[in-house]
Amino acid sequence: MDAETPEPGQMGVEAGQILECVEEERRVRVLDVPESGDSSQPPGDSPADPPPQDYQVADGGFGWVVVFAVTWCNGSIFGIQNSFGILFLMLLREMEDQHDPSLRFKTAWVGSLSMGMIFFWSPVVSIFTDWLGCRKTAMCGATLAFIGLLSSSFTKSLEMRCFTYGVLFGCGSSFAFQPSLVILGHYFRRHLGLANGVMTAGSSVFSITMPLLLKKIGDTLGLAHTLQILSVFFFIQIFLTFTYIPVIPLKTNSTNCLTCLHQYRRYLNLRVFRKVTYRVWAFGIATAVLGYFVPYVHLMNHVKKEFRETEKNWILLVCIGASSGAGRLIFGKIGDSIPGPKKIYLQVAAFWVMGFMSIMIPLCKIFEGLIVVCIFLGLCDGCFITIMAPIAFELVEPQEASQAIGFLLGLMAIPMSAGPPIAGFIDDSLGNYHLAFYLAGIPPIIGGCVLFCVPIIHRRMLKRQTKEESTTDNMLLASENVLTGDILPGNPNPEACV
Repeated sequence: MDAETPEPGQMGVEAGQILECVEEERRVRVLDVPESGDSSQPPGDSPADPPPQDYQVADGGFGWVVVFAVTWCNGSIFGIQNSFGILFLMLLREMEDQHDPSLRFKTAWVGSLSMGMIFFWSPVVSIFTDWLGCRKTAMCGATLAFIGLLSSSFTKSLEMRCFTYGVLFGCGSSFAFQPSLVILGHYFRRHLGLANGVMTAGSSVFSITMPLLLKKIGDTLGLAHTLQILSVFFFIQIFLTFTYIPVIPLKTNSTNCLTCLHQYRRYLNLRVFRKVTYRVWAFGIATAVLGYFVPYVHLMNHVKKEFRETEKNWILLVCIGASSGAGRLIFGKIGDSIPGPKKIYLQVAAFWVMGFMSIMIPLCKIFEGLIVVCIFLGLCDGCFITIMAPIAFELVEPQEASQAIGFLLGLMAIPMSAGPPIAGFIDDSLGNYHLAFYLAGIPPIIGGCVLFCVPIIHRRMLKRQTKEESTTDNMLLASENVLTGDILPGNPNPEACV
């Protein structure tokens, strides 16, 4: 595949193709590792390194236990993250006696930091996954997430919760999430799509049921006990990571600082940014997600203010979760049928509709109208997530796709984290979320316009490349007309023959 021949193909299709990419990259790295007896040079420097021993992929069996563990991990992380709007209301209720004029701005940082940390640490987690392995990385992440949630239940300080819930829980979620995508490639090859489909469907069940669970236990037990119950999900995940037994052999002999530095340089592959189409795509995505997380955080409070509705507001988050799961399956299938970089047009449409729906939220005067808006938001979310990995596979070399996705998630972290606090500041200043949702709809529309340019840039580059290849072929054809003897030493005037 040409490095500049893009065509894309949270995530049915997405995680499976991430896994295939990571699997290909891992096989390449295994081939690059020198024999264990030779520690004089860093891995990958010798072209004569022996191939690894053959390994068998069971395509089932114990792999289904791993699928359950991965489903629990993904469902726990994003079920809690996407239901933060309910926790946001509980935090506001707990702090309302402080009469802080910037309360919503400060409270929004708790959930914002948590989601942002998942993406911010993605490039680093990919390095740790290759260095320590899936099991150790995921176990450390689940432990850190458990500590973050549990410690959040013992404090009422927003600043402390920004650290415990925002930083510790978010960082732990990142380290637990990414290895869960990689490990499935160790157990499935032929049925990888099926395994990924089971994982996606199971994770969607968490996203659908988590808002109801939080609503019930939050009203009954309060915020502190709710966080303690949520921490149990990650306590269980710590033990589930023991199932992440690597099947693919990866020999390493990192015995000195020079070797470690060499490996770091190989894992932190910045070559993907040399590709114009990838740079434009990454910039467009980073622009679009500035308002992405705003509805997840502030929609519940908006409904409480505008409709005086506190009993049925959780239904909106259920609608987003359910339609997002359906969107991943539907648009994953549609994306497979669209060739080349034209898949990006699906993301363009998703961001445009997402921006328009965000603008529609303040205009809805009945609760049922918000349900329709949330269904469209979920479908667009599923479309955006599901074809992210296939697009990355087409914009860069297959061996570079894992790093390309990691860097993209890292770039998304800052704008995604900044959106909800900005919306909270607007609500603190104006007393309502109308302007906040209007502004949250603008970045996805702008980002979609930027992404619209990627296939156009690709076509122009392809035409230029075809023209250059045609010129090269003509020069080679001309050189074939030169007699072999005429270009041998001794010919008095070889240029004349040409």
